[in-house]
Amino acid sequence: MKIGIPGGLLYYKYEPFIRTFFNEMGVDTEYSVKSNKEILDLGIRNCVDEACLPMKLFHGHTAKLQNTCDFTAAPRLMNCEFGESICPKFHGLPELISAGTGKSNQLFTEPIYLNDQKKLKKVLKKNCRCIGVPDVKIDKAYQYAMENQRNTSFGIKDSGYRHRVFLAGHPYNIYDSFANLNLLQKLHNLDIGVVTEERVCRNEKLKAMAGLIKRPYWLFFIHNFAPAISLMQRKEIDGIVYVSSFCCGTDSITIEMIKNRAAGFPVLVLKLDEQTGEAGYNTRLEAFREVL
Repeated sequence: MKIGIPGGLLYYKYEPFIRTFFNEMGVDTEYSVKSNKEILDLGIRNCVDEACLPMKLFHGHTAKLQNTCDFTAAPRLMNCEFGESICPKFHGLPELISAGTGKSNQLFTEPIYLNDQKKLKKVLKKNCRCIGVPDVKIDKAYQYAMENQRNTSFGIKDSGYRHRVFLAGHPYNIYDSFANLNLLQKLHNLDIGVVTEERVCRNEKLKAMAGLIKRPYWLFFIHNFAPAISLMQRKEIDGIVYVSSFCCGTDSITIEMIKNRAAGFPVLVLKLDEQTGEAGYNTRLEAFREVL
């Protein structure tokens, strides 16, 4: 029995946990390849038109794995470590996949709350028992996976470049080089280094949000607005590059909030969709360098 692990969405954030968990249990797994044109085409065919690019790519990864695997992982993620809310499409991911590909062989479809380890472990156990893994192995794998996730260093903080910008956006937009048209390399070629939200500690993020009317409950708002304000106040960056998926509702609010607080600070917003032409994209990056 083989389990397919799609390499999209928050796989970029939780890869250490995922790989350690399945490896320690000895489950036969197949991890999808990096995003590419074939996967994007599969995703466009199997996903609703109104979905954002990351969702279409996840559908493509899943559709490809369904040809060779007995089950695929489609977690119904409800919130993350500190209880913040996440995009509603994550809540309905198993149904989106089933409606698109016509196959209902998904695992981990029960609601997953990452801020409640007891509930998380219960969901993982229920699904792993279905594929024949004993509880002793699951407990051991869970412990090692949590340790590996905690001990893995995330994020980027470049030095040695003429300029440095805060590279904002959801992790699957920042770290999927196919989706963002190899943005990191393009910035480096323009002598622009980056720092990402993982390199700003949670206390600094909370401090940066102190002036808001109330504490935000969207995970990606906190992960983008707060570091942008903190890094600007500490004068650690020369500008902000926000990588956003076309039609992302939460980003539309976050971007405007950052612009309002930036007060003339250089901000470049790059919208990603299934178009892969690079000419205009490169021109905007070159123009932004001149602004810096």
